[in-house]
Amino acid sequence: MKRILATLIAVAIALPAWAEIKIQEVTSPGGITAWLVEDHSIPFTALEMRFRGGTSLDDPDKRGAVYLMSGLIEEGAGDMDVRTYARELEALAASFSYRATDDSVSISTRFLTENRDDVVNLLRTTIHDPRFDQDAIERVRGQVLSGLKSDQTDPNDIAGRSFAAMAYGDHPYATDGKGTIESVSGLTRDDIIAAYQNVFAKDRLYVGAVGDITAEELGTLLDTLLVDLPATGKAIPDKADVKIDGGISVVEFNTPQSVALFGQKGIDRDDPDFFAAFILNHILGGGGFESRLMHEVREKRGLTYGVSTFLVPKDLASVYLGSVSSANDRIADAVNVIRDEWARAASEGFTQEELDDAKTYLTGAYPLRFDGNGQIAGIMVGMQMEDLPIDYIATRNDKVNAVTLEDINRVAAEFLDPEGLHFTVVGKPIGLDG
Repeated sequence: MKRILATLIAVAIALPAWAEIKIQEVTSPGGITAWLVEDHSIPFTALEMRFRGGTSLDDPDKRGAVYLMSGLIEEGAGDMDVRTYARELEALAASFSYRATDDSVSISTRFLTENRDDVVNLLRTTIHDPRFDQDAIERVRGQVLSGLKSDQTDPNDIAGRSFAAMAYGDHPYATDGKGTIESVSGLTRDDIIAAYQNVFAKDRLYVGAVGDITAEELGTLLDTLLVDLPATGKAIPDKADVKIDGGISVVEFNTPQSVALFGQKGIDRDDPDFFAAFILNHILGGGGFESRLMHEVREKRGLTYGVSTFLVPKDLASVYLGSVSSANDRIADAVNVIRDEWARAASEGFTQEELDDAKTYLTGAYPLRFDGNGQIAGIMVGMQMEDLPIDYIATRNDKVNAVTLEDINRVAAEFLDPEGLHFTVVGKPIGLDG
Protein backbone atom coordinates (compact mmCIF):
# COMPACT_ATOMS: atom_id res chain seq x y z
CA MET A 1 0.00 0.00 0.00
CA LYS A 2 2.83 2.43 0.75
CA ARG A 3 4.27 1.72 -2.69
CA ILE A 4 0.88 2.49 -4.26
CA LEU A 5 0.66 5.81 -2.42
CA ALA A 6 4.20 6.75 -3.48
CA THR A 7 3.38 5.95 -7.10
CA LEU A 8 0.21 8.03 -7.02
CA ILE A 9 2.03 10.96 -5.42
CA ALA A 10 4.58 10.83 -8.23
CA VAL A 11 1.82 10.77 -10.84
CA ALA A 12 0.09 13.68 -9.11
CA ILE A 13 3.13 15.92 -9.43
CA ALA A 14 1.95 17.36 -12.74
CA LEU A 15 -1.76 17.46 -11.89
CA PRO A 16 -3.58 19.68 -12.39
CA ALA A 17 -1.88 22.17 -14.72
CA TRP A 18 -1.45 25.44 -12.85
CA ALA A 19 -3.33 27.53 -15.43
CA GLU A 20 -6.33 25.22 -15.07
CA ILE A 21 -6.55 25.29 -11.29
CA LYS A 22 -10.13 26.06 -10.36
CA ILE A 23 -10.61 26.75 -6.67
CA GLN A 24 -14.03 26.49 -5.09
CA GLU A 25 -14.88 27.61 -1.59
CA VAL A 26 -16.60 24.93 0.46
CA THR A 27 -18.48 25.44 3.71
CA SER A 28 -19.35 22.33 5.67
CA PRO A 29 -22.74 21.84 7.33
CA GLY A 30 -21.01 22.66 10.59
CA GLY A 31 -19.61 25.94 9.29
CA ILE A 32 -16.00 24.97 8.53
CA THR A 33 -14.68 26.76 5.42
CA ALA A 34 -12.09 25.31 3.03
CA TRP A 35 -10.77 25.81 -0.48
CA LEU A 36 -10.96 22.84 -2.82
CA VAL A 37 -9.48 21.85 -6.17
CA GLU A 38 -11.19 18.72 -7.45
CA ASP A 39 -9.06 16.35 -9.51
CA HIS A 40 -10.55 12.90 -10.02
CA SER A 41 -7.88 11.63 -12.40
CA ILE A 42 -6.23 9.55 -9.66
CA PRO A 43 -7.66 8.18 -6.37
CA PHE A 44 -5.56 10.38 -4.13
CA THR A 45 -6.16 13.51 -2.00
CA ALA A 46 -3.92 16.01 -0.23
CA LEU A 47 -5.35 17.88 2.75
CA GLU A 48 -3.63 20.84 4.38
CA MET A 49 -4.83 22.35 7.66
CA ARG A 50 -3.12 25.30 9.26
CA PHE A 51 -3.73 27.00 12.60
CA ARG A 52 -2.56 30.61 12.91
CA GLY A 53 -0.40 31.53 15.91
CA GLY A 54 2.35 28.93 15.95
CA THR A 55 5.26 29.22 18.32
CA SER A 56 4.51 32.91 18.91
CA LEU A 57 1.76 31.70 21.28
CA ASP A 58 4.35 30.47 23.80
CA ASP A 59 4.61 32.29 27.11
CA PRO A 60 8.05 33.93 27.52
CA ASP A 61 9.15 31.34 30.10
CA LYS A 62 7.69 28.42 28.13
CA ARG A 63 9.45 28.91 24.80
CA GLY A 64 9.50 25.70 22.82
CA ALA A 65 6.20 24.36 24.17
CA VAL A 66 4.29 24.61 20.87
CA TYR A 67 7.25 23.23 18.92
CA LEU A 68 7.64 20.27 21.30
CA MET A 69 3.87 19.68 21.30
CA SER A 70 3.78 19.52 17.49
CA GLY A 71 6.46 16.83 17.60
CA LEU A 72 4.41 14.78 20.05
CA ILE A 73 1.08 14.67 18.21
CA GLU A 74 2.00 11.47 16.39
CA GLU A 75 3.56 9.80 19.42
CA GLY A 76 0.37 7.94 20.25
CA ALA A 77 -3.31 8.91 20.36
CA GLY A 78 -6.48 7.55 21.95
CA ASP A 79 -5.89 3.95 23.00
CA MET A 80 -2.90 3.60 20.62
CA ASP A 81 0.65 3.88 21.86
CA VAL A 82 3.28 5.12 19.42
CA ARG A 83 3.96 1.67 17.91
CA THR A 84 0.28 0.82 17.42
CA TYR A 85 -0.35 4.23 15.92
CA ALA A 86 2.56 3.85 13.48
CA ARG A 87 1.29 0.44 12.37
CA GLU A 88 -2.22 1.82 11.79
CA LEU A 89 -0.87 4.68 9.68
CA GLU A 90 1.33 2.37 7.63
CA ALA A 91 -1.52 -0.07 7.02
CA LEU A 92 -3.59 2.77 5.58
CA ALA A 93 -0.77 3.89 3.25
CA ALA A 94 -1.33 7.44 4.48
CA SER A 95 1.01 10.15 5.65
CA PHE A 96 0.53 12.80 8.33
CA SER A 97 3.06 15.51 9.14
CA TYR A 98 2.96 18.30 11.69
CA ARG A 99 5.06 21.46 11.46
CA ALA A 100 5.33 24.45 13.77
CA THR A 101 6.62 27.86 12.64
CA ASP A 102 6.53 31.32 14.21
CA ASP A 103 3.08 31.94 12.74
CA SER A 104 1.33 28.59 12.39
CA VAL A 105 1.02 24.90 13.14
CA SER A 106 0.36 22.87 10.00
CA ILE A 107 -1.05 19.38 9.49
CA SER A 108 -0.32 17.89 6.06
CA THR A 109 -2.20 14.72 5.13
CA ARG A 110 -2.03 12.47 2.05
CA PHE A 111 -4.37 9.50 1.55
CA LEU A 112 -5.90 7.11 -0.97
CA THR A 113 -9.60 7.48 -1.73
CA GLU A 114 -10.34 3.88 -0.77
CA ASN A 115 -8.95 4.49 2.72
CA ARG A 116 -10.39 7.97 3.24
CA ASP A 117 -12.84 7.16 6.03
CA ASP A 118 -10.31 5.18 8.07
CA VAL A 119 -7.64 7.84 7.56
CA VAL A 120 -10.01 10.58 8.70
CA ASN A 121 -10.90 8.61 11.83
CA LEU A 122 -7.22 8.10 12.64
CA LEU A 123 -6.43 11.75 11.99
CA ARG A 124 -9.35 12.84 14.14
CA THR A 125 -7.96 10.80 17.01
CA THR A 126 -4.52 12.42 16.69
CA ILE A 127 -6.04 15.91 16.65
CA HIS A 128 -8.59 15.43 19.42
CA ASP A 129 -7.01 12.85 21.71
CA PRO A 130 -3.19 12.99 21.68
CA ARG A 131 -1.70 10.99 24.53
CA PHE A 132 1.36 13.04 25.46
CA ASP A 133 2.77 10.07 27.35
CA GLN A 134 5.67 10.98 29.61
CA ASP A 135 8.08 8.57 27.94
CA ALA A 136 7.25 10.11 24.56
CA ILE A 137 7.75 13.60 25.98
CA GLU A 138 11.21 12.66 27.23
CA ARG A 139 12.16 11.02 23.94
CA VAL A 140 11.08 13.94 21.76
CA ARG A 141 12.46 16.46 24.27
CA GLY A 142 15.82 14.73 23.93
CA GLN A 143 15.68 15.12 20.15
CA VAL A 144 14.86 18.83 20.44
CA LEU A 145 17.64 19.40 22.99
CA SER A 146 20.12 17.64 20.73
CA GLY A 147 19.18 20.01 17.91
CA LEU A 148 19.44 23.06 20.17
CA LYS A 149 22.92 22.01 21.31
CA SER A 150 23.97 21.64 17.68
CA ASP A 151 22.55 25.09 16.90
CA GLN A 152 24.84 26.63 19.53
CA THR A 153 27.84 25.82 17.34
CA ASP A 154 26.28 26.77 13.98
CA PRO A 155 27.35 30.29 12.89
CA ASN A 156 24.19 30.74 10.83
CA ASP A 157 21.96 29.94 13.80
CA ILE A 158 24.02 32.18 16.06
CA ALA A 159 23.66 35.05 13.59
CA GLY A 160 19.92 34.47 13.28
CA ARG A 161 19.36 34.50 17.03
CA SER A 162 21.47 37.60 17.53
CA PHE A 163 19.76 39.53 14.73
CA ALA A 164 16.27 38.52 15.93
CA ALA A 165 17.02 39.59 19.50
CA MET A 166 18.04 43.03 18.22
CA ALA A 167 15.17 43.43 15.74
CA TYR A 168 12.19 42.20 17.75
CA GLY A 169 12.89 43.28 21.33
CA ASP A 170 10.55 41.55 23.79
CA HIS A 171 8.30 40.05 21.11
CA PRO A 172 8.16 36.22 20.74
CA TYR A 173 9.91 36.59 17.36
CA ALA A 174 13.01 37.70 19.27
CA THR A 175 13.72 34.18 20.49
CA ASP A 176 13.87 30.79 18.78
CA GLY A 177 10.48 29.09 18.50
CA LYS A 178 12.21 25.80 19.32
CA GLY A 179 13.04 27.28 22.71
CA THR A 180 16.30 27.22 24.63
CA ILE A 181 18.01 24.35 26.39
CA GLU A 182 16.84 25.81 29.69
CA SER A 183 13.22 26.43 28.66
CA VAL A 184 12.75 23.08 26.90
CA SER A 185 14.34 21.20 29.80
CA GLY A 186 11.80 22.77 32.16
CA LEU A 187 8.63 22.04 30.16
CA THR A 188 6.11 19.78 31.89
CA ARG A 189 3.30 17.65 30.52
CA ASP A 190 0.86 20.33 31.68
CA ASP A 191 2.77 22.87 29.58
CA ILE A 192 2.42 20.61 26.55
CA ILE A 193 -1.33 20.23 27.12
CA ALA A 194 -1.68 24.02 27.51
CA ALA A 195 0.19 24.55 24.21
CA TYR A 196 -2.13 22.07 22.50
CA GLN A 197 -5.20 23.90 23.84
CA ASN A 198 -3.76 27.26 22.75
CA VAL A 199 -3.25 26.16 19.14
CA PHE A 200 -6.07 23.87 18.05
CA ALA A 201 -9.17 26.05 17.73
CA LYS A 202 -11.57 27.02 14.95
CA ASP A 203 -10.97 30.77 15.13
CA ARG A 204 -7.51 30.36 13.54
CA LEU A 205 -8.12 27.47 11.13
CA TYR A 206 -7.46 27.43 7.37
CA VAL A 207 -7.97 24.40 5.11
CA GLY A 208 -7.04 23.46 1.55
CA ALA A 209 -7.81 20.18 -0.24
CA VAL A 210 -6.73 18.94 -3.66
CA GLY A 211 -7.62 15.67 -5.33
CA ASP A 212 -10.23 12.96 -5.59
CA ILE A 213 -12.92 14.43 -3.35
CA THR A 214 -16.13 16.36 -4.02
CA ALA A 215 -17.34 19.45 -2.21
CA GLU A 216 -19.99 17.42 -0.41
CA GLU A 217 -17.48 14.76 0.65
CA LEU A 218 -15.06 17.43 1.84
CA GLY A 219 -17.78 19.06 3.92
CA THR A 220 -18.49 15.78 5.68
CA LEU A 221 -14.76 15.21 6.22
CA LEU A 222 -14.30 18.69 7.69
CA ASP A 223 -17.08 18.24 10.20
CA THR A 224 -15.80 14.83 11.24
CA LEU A 225 -12.34 16.21 11.82
CA LEU A 226 -12.83 19.72 13.06
CA VAL A 227 -16.32 20.81 14.04
CA ASP A 228 -15.81 19.71 17.67
CA LEU A 229 -12.70 21.83 18.17
CA PRO A 230 -12.97 24.71 20.65
CA ALA A 231 -14.25 27.94 19.15
CA THR A 232 -11.26 30.02 20.24
CA GLY A 233 -7.64 29.53 21.22
CA LYS A 234 -5.07 31.72 22.92
CA ALA A 235 -4.97 35.34 21.79
CA ILE A 236 -2.35 35.99 19.11
CA PRO A 237 0.31 38.52 20.22
CA ASP A 238 0.32 42.11 19.03
CA LYS A 239 2.51 43.12 16.12
CA ALA A 240 6.21 43.48 16.83
CA ASP A 241 7.83 46.90 16.97
CA VAL A 242 10.76 46.23 14.64
CA LYS A 243 13.88 48.19 15.58
CA ILE A 244 16.90 47.76 13.34
CA ASP A 245 19.63 50.35 13.62
CA GLY A 246 22.28 50.61 10.95
CA GLY A 247 25.73 49.33 11.82
CA ILE A 248 27.62 46.16 12.58
CA SER A 249 27.42 43.66 15.44
CA VAL A 250 30.22 41.14 15.81
CA VAL A 251 29.70 37.86 17.64
CA GLU A 252 33.09 36.28 18.30
CA PHE A 253 33.26 32.68 17.13
CA ASN A 254 36.31 30.60 16.36
CA THR A 255 36.00 29.83 12.65
CA PRO A 256 38.11 30.64 9.57
CA GLN A 257 35.04 32.00 7.74
CA SER A 258 32.70 34.65 9.02
CA VAL A 259 28.95 34.50 8.43
CA ALA A 260 26.93 37.69 8.12
CA LEU A 261 23.17 38.14 8.35
CA PHE A 262 22.17 41.61 7.24
CA GLY A 263 18.85 43.39 7.03
CA GLN A 264 16.55 46.33 7.47
CA LYS A 265 12.85 46.91 8.07
CA GLY A 266 10.69 45.10 5.54
CA ILE A 267 7.39 45.50 3.74
CA ASP A 268 4.07 43.86 4.60
CA ARG A 269 2.45 41.40 2.21
CA ASP A 270 -0.65 43.58 1.87
CA ASP A 271 1.31 46.76 1.09
CA PRO A 272 0.35 48.19 -2.34
CA ASP A 273 4.06 48.30 -3.20
CA PHE A 274 4.75 44.67 -2.31
CA PHE A 275 5.10 43.47 -5.89
CA ALA A 276 7.51 46.26 -6.74
CA ALA A 277 9.58 45.30 -3.68
CA PHE A 278 9.31 41.64 -4.68
CA ILE A 279 10.82 42.35 -8.09
CA LEU A 280 13.36 44.73 -6.55
CA ASN A 281 14.57 41.96 -4.29
CA HIS A 282 14.98 39.57 -7.21
CA ILE A 283 17.19 42.05 -9.05
CA LEU A 284 19.22 43.14 -6.04
CA GLY A 285 19.91 39.85 -4.28
CA GLY A 286 17.18 37.27 -4.70
CA GLY A 287 17.87 36.20 -8.27
CA GLY A 288 20.80 33.87 -7.77
CA PHE A 289 23.66 34.34 -10.21
CA GLU A 290 21.68 37.02 -12.06
CA SER A 291 21.42 39.34 -9.06
CA ARG A 292 23.47 42.50 -8.63
CA LEU A 293 24.94 41.41 -5.33
CA MET A 294 26.08 38.06 -6.71
CA HIS A 295 27.70 39.82 -9.65
CA GLU A 296 29.48 42.42 -7.53
CA VAL A 297 30.45 40.33 -4.50
CA ARG A 298 31.22 36.97 -6.09
CA GLU A 299 31.83 37.31 -9.81
CA LYS A 300 33.75 40.60 -9.89
CA ARG A 301 35.61 40.31 -6.58
CA GLY A 302 35.57 36.67 -5.57
CA LEU A 303 34.64 37.51 -1.97
CA THR A 304 32.12 34.72 -1.45
CA TYR A 305 30.59 31.61 -2.93
CA GLY A 306 27.14 33.06 -2.50
CA VAL A 307 25.12 36.04 -1.31
CA SER A 308 21.34 36.32 -1.27
CA THR A 309 18.49 38.49 -0.04
CA PHE A 310 14.87 37.70 0.78
CA LEU A 311 11.72 39.47 1.91
CA VAL A 312 10.34 38.10 5.19
CA PRO A 313 6.74 39.30 5.65
CA LYS A 314 5.65 37.46 8.79
CA ASP A 315 2.20 37.83 10.30
CA LEU A 316 3.36 40.17 13.06
CA ALA A 317 6.39 41.90 11.54
CA SER A 318 8.21 42.32 8.24
CA VAL A 319 11.94 42.49 7.64
CA TYR A 320 14.21 42.42 4.61
CA LEU A 321 17.18 40.09 5.14
CA GLY A 322 20.25 38.83 3.37
CA SER A 323 23.16 36.53 4.10
CA VAL A 324 26.77 36.18 3.01
CA SER A 325 29.84 34.32 4.21
CA SER A 326 33.48 35.04 3.51
CA ALA A 327 36.97 34.46 4.90
CA ASN A 328 37.68 36.45 8.06
CA ASP A 329 40.12 38.68 6.21
CA ARG A 330 37.66 39.39 3.36
CA ILE A 331 34.30 39.73 5.09
CA ALA A 332 34.85 43.48 5.64
CA ASP A 333 35.19 43.96 1.88
CA ALA A 334 31.99 41.95 1.29
CA VAL A 335 30.10 44.08 3.81
CA ASN A 336 31.30 47.29 2.16
CA VAL A 337 30.30 46.12 -1.33
CA ILE A 338 26.82 45.08 -0.14
CA ARG A 339 26.31 48.40 1.60
CA ASP A 340 27.45 50.29 -1.51
CA GLU A 341 25.10 48.29 -3.76
CA TRP A 342 22.23 48.95 -1.36
CA ALA A 343 22.94 52.67 -1.60
CA ARG A 344 23.37 52.57 -5.40
CA ALA A 345 20.02 50.81 -5.85
CA ALA A 346 18.32 53.36 -3.60
CA SER A 347 19.81 56.39 -5.36
CA GLU A 348 20.02 55.20 -8.99
CA GLY A 349 17.31 52.57 -9.19
CA PHE A 350 17.23 49.84 -11.81
CA THR A 351 17.18 49.61 -15.60
CA GLN A 352 14.37 48.60 -17.92
CA GLU A 353 16.41 45.57 -19.00
CA GLU A 354 16.79 44.42 -15.39
CA LEU A 355 13.06 44.84 -14.80
CA ASP A 356 12.10 42.98 -17.98
CA ASP A 357 14.48 40.10 -17.22
CA ALA A 358 13.14 39.82 -13.66
CA LYS A 359 9.53 39.75 -14.86
CA THR A 360 10.34 37.06 -17.41
CA TYR A 361 11.93 34.87 -14.76
CA LEU A 362 9.36 35.43 -12.02
CA THR A 363 6.34 34.85 -14.23
CA GLY A 364 7.94 31.84 -15.93
CA ALA A 365 8.99 30.22 -12.66
CA TYR A 366 5.62 30.67 -10.96
CA PRO A 367 3.90 27.66 -12.59
CA LEU A 368 6.70 25.40 -11.33
CA ARG A 369 5.41 25.86 -7.79
CA PHE A 370 2.27 23.89 -8.65
CA ASP A 371 4.01 20.55 -9.00
CA GLY A 372 1.75 18.37 -6.89
CA ASN A 373 -1.53 18.15 -5.02
CA GLY A 374 0.17 18.71 -1.68
CA GLN A 375 1.99 21.80 -2.89
CA ILE A 376 -1.23 23.26 -4.30
CA ALA A 377 -3.11 22.58 -1.05
CA GLY A 378 -0.35 24.35 0.88
CA ILE A 379 -0.38 27.32 -1.49
CA MET A 380 -4.15 27.67 -1.12
CA VAL A 381 -3.88 27.71 2.65
CA GLY A 382 -1.15 30.33 2.46
CA MET A 383 -3.37 32.43 0.23
CA GLN A 384 -6.18 32.28 2.78
CA MET A 385 -3.88 33.25 5.63
CA GLU A 386 -2.60 36.22 3.63
CA ASP A 387 -6.19 37.23 2.76
CA LEU A 388 -5.54 36.89 -0.98
CA PRO A 389 -8.51 36.53 -3.34
CA ILE A 390 -9.56 33.10 -4.52
CA ASP A 391 -8.54 33.97 -8.10
CA TYR A 392 -5.02 35.05 -7.06
CA ILE A 393 -3.28 32.16 -8.86
CA ALA A 394 -4.78 33.26 -12.18
CA THR A 395 -3.99 36.97 -11.63
CA ARG A 396 -0.63 36.84 -9.85
CA ASN A 397 1.51 37.14 -12.98
CA ASP A 398 -0.59 40.08 -14.12
CA LYS A 399 0.36 41.85 -10.89
CA VAL A 400 4.04 41.19 -11.55
CA ASN A 401 3.79 42.43 -15.13
CA ALA A 402 1.91 45.57 -14.03
CA VAL A 403 4.96 46.92 -12.15
CA THR A 404 6.60 49.72 -14.14
CA LEU A 405 10.15 51.03 -14.06
CA GLU A 406 8.81 54.16 -12.39
CA ASP A 407 7.17 52.00 -9.71
CA ILE A 408 10.23 49.95 -8.89
CA ASN A 409 12.60 52.91 -8.80
CA ARG A 410 10.24 54.91 -6.59
CA VAL A 411 9.98 51.96 -4.20
CA ALA A 412 13.76 51.48 -4.25
CA ALA A 413 14.23 55.09 -3.16
CA GLU A 414 11.57 54.86 -0.46
CA PHE A 415 12.14 51.31 0.79
CA LEU A 416 15.87 50.63 0.68
CA ASP A 417 17.60 52.08 3.73
CA PRO A 418 21.40 51.98 3.44
CA GLU A 419 21.79 53.89 6.71
CA GLY A 420 19.47 51.48 8.50
CA LEU A 421 21.13 48.33 7.14
CA HIS A 422 22.52 46.24 9.98
CA PHE A 423 25.09 43.44 9.69
CA THR A 424 25.38 40.74 12.35
CA VAL A 425 28.70 39.01 11.75
CA VAL A 426 29.65 35.73 13.44
CA GLY A 427 33.31 34.72 13.32
CA LYS A 428 36.64 36.47 13.74
CA PRO A 429 36.33 39.20 11.12
CA ILE A 430 39.29 41.42 10.41
CA GLY A 431 38.59 45.09 9.92
CA LEU A 432 35.07 45.11 11.35
CA ASP A 433 34.28 46.65 14.71
CA GLY A 434 31.07 45.65 16.46
